[in-house]
Amino acid sequence: MMLFRMLTAAVLVSAILRPACAADAVFPPGVRVGLAPLVGLSVAKAFPGFETEDHSVKVLLTELPAAAYGEVKNAFAANPAGTGGIKPESIETSAGLAYYTVENGKDGATPVRRYSMILSGNTFSGYIAVQIPETASKIYTDDAVRQMFASAAIRKEVPVDEQLSLMPFQLTERSNFKTVRTLAPGAALILADGDETKGFEAAPFMVISIIGSAPPEPGDRARFAQQAATTIPGVRDARITMSEPIRVDGLPAFETRIDATSGKDNTAVTVVQWLRFGGPSTLRIIGSAPRDQWPGAFPRFRAVRDGIQPRS
Repeated sequence: MMLFRMLTAAVLVSAILRPACAADAVFPPGVRVGLAPLVGLSVAKAFPGFETEDHSVKVLLTELPAAAYGEVKNAFAANPAGTGGIKPESIETSAGLAYYTVENGKDGATPVRRYSMILSGNTFSGYIAVQIPETASKIYTDDAVRQMFASAAIRKEVPVDEQLSLMPFQLTERSNFKTVRTLAPGAALILADGDETKGFEAAPFMVISIIGSAPPEPGDRARFAQQAATTIPGVRDARITMSEPIRVDGLPAFETRIDATSGKDNTAVTVVQWLRFGGPSTLRIIGSAPRDQWPGAFPRFRAVRDGIQPRS
């Protein structure tokens, strides 16, 4: 009887430590990197990843620029012993060779074990970060995390409906843009005729996001809009050609237009920024097109803008 109990306990512990096979990888909403989470981990609500019911064990999954993986790979080859007492390790995953590190730290006053892994998604780098408090380290061991890392997988794309469901607004018009992708799940969305491989700047594209602030008074909107226009990423030699108040869907808004250059080929572009006010945050819509494509692109931008509705 004692032997039976010992064998039963061993089987249960093995089940906890063993993640599902790579074919069972779970992808957090909006993210192209996934894995088979260890038993006891479920999809997190506050971030893309997984966590235990008491929120003490966290597994974050996100995407980084494609070059990030190459930088880590080159650093590993140049210094396989690591630095600062942290030695990088390589591991085979269903998505190919990945690299990870393990270190001890603190979350406030709580001692924790931290793991970080990066793998290639070709047009992006998948990044996974794990934090385990010391009190859970006997269950979620180094070997268990390594097995979970080995189950990491990449999906080619995230279904458009899944991406849009994460946004704090509804998009009822896409104007035939070929690419629809979240730049940050629930925070920013890009619609484009190009893609990551060819680059977005050589064809019309839009970025829709929420600014977590708004001008305190109507008289501050012009300044707020022009300041926001100076922070549009990827544009150089920018010159504001127009900035004026308008109304969009009955709400106060501001339209700003800019001539600039963009992209590695220094493409001459015209950019429009619409800010729609109405509450503590601001809806920001940016449309960019090569200058010779602007006449055809602007009506598409405006159609998308007019089709954005609050999520009920």
